[in-house]
Amino acid sequence: MTTRTDDSESAPIESRDDLLAVFAGGEKPRDAWRIGTEHEKFVYRCADHRAPSWDEPGGIRDLLNGLTEFGWKPVVEHGNIIALTGADGTISLEPAGQFELSGAPLENLHQTCAEAARHLEQCKTVGDRLGIGFLGVGMWPDKARTDLPIMPKGRYKIMLRYMPTVGNLGLDMMLRTCTIQVNLDYASEADMVKKFRVGLALQPVATALFANSPLTEGKPNGYKSFRSHIWEDTDPDRTGMLPFVFEHGFGYERYCDYMLDVPMYFVYRDGSYIDVAGRSFRDFLDGKLPELPGEKPRLTDWTDHLSTAFPEVRLKSFLEMRGADGGRWGRICALPAFWVGLLYDDQALDAAWDLVKHWTIAEREALRGAVPKQALEAPTPDGRTVRALAGDVLKIAAAGLSRRGFLNAAGDNEGGFLDPLHDVVASDMTPADRLLAKYHGEWGGDVSRIYEEFSF
Repeated sequence: MTTRTDDSESAPIESRDDLLAVFAGGEKPRDAWRIGTEHEKFVYRCADHRAPSWDEPGGIRDLLNGLTEFGWKPVVEHGNIIALTGADGTISLEPAGQFELSGAPLENLHQTCAEAARHLEQCKTVGDRLGIGFLGVGMWPDKARTDLPIMPKGRYKIMLRYMPTVGNLGLDMMLRTCTIQVNLDYASEADMVKKFRVGLALQPVATALFANSPLTEGKPNGYKSFRSHIWEDTDPDRTGMLPFVFEHGFGYERYCDYMLDVPMYFVYRDGSYIDVAGRSFRDFLDGKLPELPGEKPRLTDWTDHLSTAFPEVRLKSFLEMRGADGGRWGRICALPAFWVGLLYDDQALDAAWDLVKHWTIAEREALRGAVPKQALEAPTPDGRTVRALAGDVLKIAAAGLSRRGFLNAAGDNEGGFLDPLHDVVASDMTPADRLLAKYHGEWGGDVSRIYEEFSF
């Protein structure tokens, strides 16, 4: 989740145009489009697989401090180091200590994969000294909520109180899941709309290909992506497939209205988070928040608020693709390759839109609902399975990456980063299927074996 790295005051919001300007300000010419990859991983004690707290010796605080030897700069909240900034982006903490790199905006996937490799190598260097390991899956396979520490970040205290009032699984989302995401640019409002629609419609395909959360508290949970299922019972006000995105006339105005209707969590003032959970941003615009009587929002309040909606695709001044479970190194590279191949090449974007443009709202929702359990075997609106659809989508993405023409020193284009996904389709085995096969086979039901085989 977003971490503040700048406490400076921003300009007050004077009109609705200021709200819309955040979206319009993201428009960039094609040669300025960049790739921002985010990935989370679970942190555990090598000795006993316990999740370390922030302040214990050799815990999360010491891990963050250790990474400063690589040039990372601390971000401090109320005297606590809670994030790092550097040339490779921002390192931040999810609520229970999941470790996230929000990477820098990069030109191509070769750079993205090199960035991920640097980050993981740095983490392992410090982790080895502290007796800490890093696990690459979509959900804690053996931890109950009560087994997990809470990080000292003010916004998380507010969310932890609010989540149980609006859904049954929001605390699981916060405490027990990890994801891989990619942030992508757009040229214009029309380009944003087309990419948003393709991204939403095909998000279940990404969820299936990356499904990697079939175990809960040491046993199979009946899902291939339990992390994806969690979002179905987290908070209906701020999650889902956003049917209005496919309506005629959708654009910045309509997304702005959606965000104005999403209940607030907090307002950040003078280094602290003020709990306004459930309040209306519309009331804030009118100076009618009971907690801040007469005060109106600043631009940073709006950008903070934009980070508190969790649909399958999210708009800020870029588009976030949010449907994938966490995984190991190759999948960190594969997720941005999948979406860059589809969305950053006009021919690929047109071909992807042709696959999904006739789907109805009901068909899109049915696919989204089926994928967490069935993954590749989920039925698609055209009467096939996700596996068959994924094969077609990967061909489009590979062609898009080839046409981009970004080569590494060996002369390879970016298409090789899709290889883990081609393997999923060819083998008909998601990461979750491979985990379950080991659990029922050579592991003999001993989920602790996951730490030997699925760590970074």
